[in-house]
Amino acid sequence: IDIIYVYLLNGVIRWVLTIKFRSMDNRKDSNGNLLPDSIRLNKYGRLLRATSLDELPELFNIIKRDMSIVGPRPLRVYYLPWYTEEEKTSHDVRPGLTGWAQVNGRNNLDWDKRLAFDIEYVKNMSFLFDIRIIFMTIVYVFKRADVNVDSVDEGRLDEIRKAKSEQMKVI
Repeated sequence: IDIIYVYLLNGVIRWVLTIKFRSMDNRKDSNGNLLPDSIRLNKYGRLLRATSLDELPELFNIIKRDMSIVGPRPLRVYYLPWYTEEEKTSHDVRPGLTGWAQVNGRNNLDWDKRLAFDIEYVKNMSFLFDIRIIFMTIVYVFKRADVNVDSVDEGRLDEIRKAKSEQMKVI
C-alpha cells in the first residue's frame, strides 16, 4: 500500500522536499483527471487528517532545518507565479508545521485570508507569538477544530487567481 508521498514546497530561498502520509488515492476519471478529493480520500486518510497525523513526517523536515515548528505553511511550487509581492514575503522565513493561518481557520479560510495570516505572522514574528500558536495548535488538534477531512476548500490558488485574472480582462 502506498502510504507516503514526497513533493516540493516553497521554502526560504529554496524548495523544501516534503514527506507526508498519503491520505488520498490517485483515482482518475476517464479523461485522466484526478477525481475530487472527497472521493479519493480513503478511510485511514480521514483519520490521519482528523487527528492531523498526516503532518507527522514533516518533523523530518524540521530536524533537517528546512522547516520550523511555526511559520507560514509551505505551499506548492506551482503557486509561485500567482503570489502578490506582499504574499511573497511569507517565503522570507522558514515554512512551519503549524502557523497563524492554521489556528485561525485552516482550510475553512479562503486563499486571500490564509495568505494574509501568513503575512501577518511574518510581520509580527516573535518567540511569544510562536508559543501562542503552538498552544493554540495543541488545542485545535485535541478539539479537532476546523479540520476538513474532506478537503472542502475553495480549490487551487493558481486556478482561482487565473480565473480572476481572466475575469478582469473581460471587464
